[in-house]
Amino acid sequence: MATIVANDAGAAPAGAAMPSTSGGPRTSPPGTVNHLFFDALTAHNKPDALMTRATGSWTAISHATIKEKVRRIALGLRKLGINRGERVAILSENRPEWMYADYGCLTAGITDVPVYPTLPSEQLPDVVTDSGAVAIFVSTRAQAAKIDKARASMPALKHVITFEGTASSGATLTLAELLSIGASEESAEANARWEAEALAVQPGEIATLIYTSGTTGKPKGAMLTHDNFWSNVQATRRSVTMGAGDLALSFLPLSHVFERMGDYFLFTCGCTIAYADSVDTVPLNMSEVKPTTMMSVPRLYEKLYARVLDSAISAGGLKKQIFFWARGVADRWADEKLAGRTPGGLLALQYSLAQKLVFSKLKERVGGRLRFFISGGAPLAAEINKFFYAAGLTILEGYGLTETSPVISANTPENFRIGTVGKVIEGVEVAIAADGEILARGPNIMKGYYNRPDATAEAVDAQGWFHTGDIGVIEDGFLKITDRKKDIIVTAGGKNLAPQPIENLVKTNKYVSQAVMIGDKRKFPIILVVPNWEQVEKWAKIKDILWTERAQLLTMPTVQAKMDKEVKANLGGLAHFEMPKRVVLLEHDFTVDSGELTPTLKVKRRAVDKNYKALIDRVYEEAATAGHGEG
Repeated sequence: MATIVANDAGAAPAGAAMPSTSGGPRTSPPGTVNHLFFDALTAHNKPDALMTRATGSWTAISHATIKEKVRRIALGLRKLGINRGERVAILSENRPEWMYADYGCLTAGITDVPVYPTLPSEQLPDVVTDSGAVAIFVSTRAQAAKIDKARASMPALKHVITFEGTASSGATLTLAELLSIGASEESAEANARWEAEALAVQPGEIATLIYTSGTTGKPKGAMLTHDNFWSNVQATRRSVTMGAGDLALSFLPLSHVFERMGDYFLFTCGCTIAYADSVDTVPLNMSEVKPTTMMSVPRLYEKLYARVLDSAISAGGLKKQIFFWARGVADRWADEKLAGRTPGGLLALQYSLAQKLVFSKLKERVGGRLRFFISGGAPLAAEINKFFYAAGLTILEGYGLTETSPVISANTPENFRIGTVGKVIEGVEVAIAADGEILARGPNIMKGYYNRPDATAEAVDAQGWFHTGDIGVIEDGFLKITDRKKDIIVTAGGKNLAPQPIENLVKTNKYVSQAVMIGDKRKFPIILVVPNWEQVEKWAKIKDILWTERAQLLTMPTVQAKMDKEVKANLGGLAHFEMPKRVVLLEHDFTVDSGELTPTLKVKRRAVDKNYKALIDRVYEEAATAGHGEG
């Protein structure tokens, strides 16, 4: 795929330094998601395009049923007076109705706006109002209630369409009613006109607005076009082969671009998509539907890895010895394979035995048919990736962002290197700027941020290079991420959160002097807090607490409980994944001399993370020991 080349598309990015790499020229003409949809219906027409659990058992949904639902939604939306180019939001967990609503909007020429189902009502207007959405699909009564609570802040919103419940539960109509409206509009002529108009949508039209947090905390709507997705799907299909015999378990939020584009790719390939009941039931669902592939953020692999190690260690005795013997054999086997050699002789025999005794059980745990996992959204630890590879379970790690639709690079079965995010995909260029930032250019780059020309100009330069905010290097054509330039925290679970607004809320409390959120590549965020000692000591005296040094106060459970309460007092409107799970108290203020503050007194997050690394690591280790994972 990618090779080290000079930029073959013209001018180099300002300040860029070689090397650069390209996935090669684009070979597919521009296209649309609608073309992907209708092509899949024609090419596959399976009885089990989707699978979902209904009344306790798995139920298959055919391509024919999907087409009918999508057409009726599209016709129904038009009947409601929603016109081409207007915006409709989707607030729902993963389920077939999410797909119906998505394709229904797109085939009607409507731009849809996915909303994370975990967002609290206070944050919904940031997306719904900013996008100007005139309607919103909601999954449940609970989601409808959140909209109802914030409805006064969404003046453009006319219709709330619920997948479950009744119109009286906070919605203006149900999905069943919308489908009925659409059905009443059907005729041979109307159906043909719907398909013709859907296929007449242009590649450059905006398919979706996906909101992503900025450094100020206000979300920005990335305008992704039909061709952004089309080009990404076509390039991915040339890198990874999937077919009608494959089955994928879908559980990452479809409101996230990773699963969204992934499901477009899977649907196009004719792969059956099974929607997991929930994140918590993924292990059970894997054993039930027996997937051949699955997309996930690293958190799933970390949990599975930890569970395997814990089981081996807890077993003790001979079972523990056999496991670690098998792991050692598998490591040596993996070293040979990754070096391009074929393990033979005694090692091959030992590996075969290790598979029978140990790793076959791990494979059965994930369904017994898995061809490969796909990992994205956050960095995957090389140690975990190698463990699964050695066990015979390949994890294909890739890289991308919301603004890149999302894939920039990916490991494939043919081009695979642990510790990297693979080679650049077809049609995309990557360059490394002088400061090490990764720049990307190609048909997958967003059109810009909705109503944010200044933010767009900052992200995409005049030559069309998107500035990712990530630091990396190119080694033998493989892209490797080494650091983050942005201040946005990305947890190990792939959740993005903007720390500054949270820190600013915490610092409004009189008991707090300084606060810094930590959590990038970690399981959950924590917050380091320097108390306002004047206030804390005053409170301690009132409570008759005795101390001689401030360090003593930090260790007292009553003081820790007080600070925990005060720090979280103003954070009620945060999403669960944004809430710091630990409040870590520090004795001394951050200073310019220590490198923790800039000359203008802005906190340097990386310096704080480095200076307090031992303390931070201990906090996460204690949480792991206590069995507390990502929230």
